[in-house]
Amino acid sequence: MQALIALVRAEIKLHFSNRRAVLMSIVAPILIAAFFGSLFGSGSKMAGIPIAVVDLDDSPLTRSVVAALRAEPSLKTLVTDEADALAQVRAGKLRAVTVLPRGLGERAGGAMFGGAKPEITLHYDPSQTSALAVVRGLLAQTLMQEVSRATFSTAGLEKMQRQVRDATGLLAGHRDDLVKMFDAIGKVQHADAAASAASVPQAGLSLPYTTREIEALQSGSNAAPVAYNSYAHSFAGMGVQFILMSGVELALGLLLMRRLGLWKRLRAAPLSRSQLLGSRVAASALISLIVFAIIYAVAIVAFGVRVQGSPAGFALVLACFSLLTASFGLLVAALGRTPEATRGLAILATLLMVMLGGAWVPAFIFPEWLQTLSLAVPTRWAVDALDAMTWRGQPFAAALLPSAVLLGFSALFTAVAIWRFRWEE
Repeated sequence: MQALIALVRAEIKLHFSNRRAVLMSIVAPILIAAFFGSLFGSGSKMAGIPIAVVDLDDSPLTRSVVAALRAEPSLKTLVTDEADALAQVRAGKLRAVTVLPRGLGERAGGAMFGGAKPEITLHYDPSQTSALAVVRGLLAQTLMQEVSRATFSTAGLEKMQRQVRDATGLLAGHRDDLVKMFDAIGKVQHADAAASAASVPQAGLSLPYTTREIEALQSGSNAAPVAYNSYAHSFAGMGVQFILMSGVELALGLLLMRRLGLWKRLRAAPLSRSQLLGSRVAASALISLIVFAIIYAVAIVAFGVRVQGSPAGFALVLACFSLLTASFGLLVAALGRTPEATRGLAILATLLMVMLGGAWVPAFIFPEWLQTLSLAVPTRWAVDALDAMTWRGQPFAAALLPSAVLLGFSALFTAVAIWRFRWEE
């Protein structure tokens, strides 16, 4: 046992003696996490989605629609011609272009009652599909209000009555019912005009509800809601990435020991195989845990990250992932041949695990099939568990399954590493 402790102490001392490498292993994830946290934070919301509107109809209705879109604070609306708008979308300067066709003002009202529907074209940047959904919803709301305002004015009702009477695609009974409906609306409007100076309301039809948006926040120690901190996820993701990278570096150190003949000297010492490999795993796990703790300490002090869930669960996840890092490094050392060839493959494998684990961007924005596939990599469980223990504020029980999965991967990596480890050169 004393020999094992001595080996672990020597490994840790050797690792932290390289101050520049240690400093970079701590500073790099903090800087990148700070960048991603500020990029996706609630305080950096887009002021307005840049779009363009092309009004080919130039009717009172379309002019009202354009004015309403330009007044919408969620959009930055440019009125231009179609060729210029398309060029700006292709260049990435605009997210989408709405083309209002000729005849929209003439046919939009009748389309509400079975008439031919005019076609509005939406050109959009294929990399900005989320912006398309916003533009589509705002356009539908604006058109509904403006078309209903124009349709249910006095002149609009008279026009609609004529269109309904001339419509050949309507059943006779339906046509008569619609005409009677317009007559009734007209009588109400004339009665209102005679009773007061105000004539037909100008607002038109609108959505039959309003919304109140409330963030589902966790409660702090004083039972007051704690604001969401986007840095919590970014520090989890970048911490996972760079801790795994440190595991790769420790594996490369073992390969260098083989090349320099230091491994033969250790093998000649009165040390068992379990002591030799166990000391590497224990030292790597402890180093990873220390570095991870320092990264989160900076996140807590400088960026306001809080462990809103179980502190014990948070510590358990960090410990299990540190052990996973050590076993992954041992696996890399067992499968690798030379430091040069192993470094590239190990970094590629690490980046794939980090990417699939949702360290760069949250896994919930992945396609459904990729979300399912990402459960096969340990980084997904680590990042989700750290999120659960920090900004999601989940209890200790939420850390048990991810920790068990991380331990399972650690056991698998260790077993394969021992099986494939080359004891003799």
